[in-house]
Amino acid sequence: MKDFQETLAQDRRLVILRVLAESTAFACNEYALGTMCAALGHTVGHERLRQDLAWLQDAGLLCVGTTAGVQIPRLNARGAEVAAGTVHMPGVARPRPAMPQ
Repeated sequence: MKDFQETLAQDRRLVILRVLAESTAFACNEYALGTMCAALGHTVGHERLRQDLAWLQDAGLLCVGTTAGVQIPRLNARGAEVAAGTVHMPGVARPRPAMPQ
């Protein structure tokens, strides 16, 4: 059974991927990404966000570039598949099916 912190980390990683999937050019600077994560229930510090970005990059789901000291993650095809739920990646929560409206 997963503990609470691991469950939060997995959901936070999914949120990051889903935000990038909806972003123009599948990229977003780390500050805007942090704001979006907070709006979706994951208020985290700057270092925690950077650790998650490094984890996702190591997992091969995105690449992180830096411009003027600001990290800019860009989703790749595998990351988009995980965000959509068509591929499962241990350490990232699976998205739930959409609820009928």
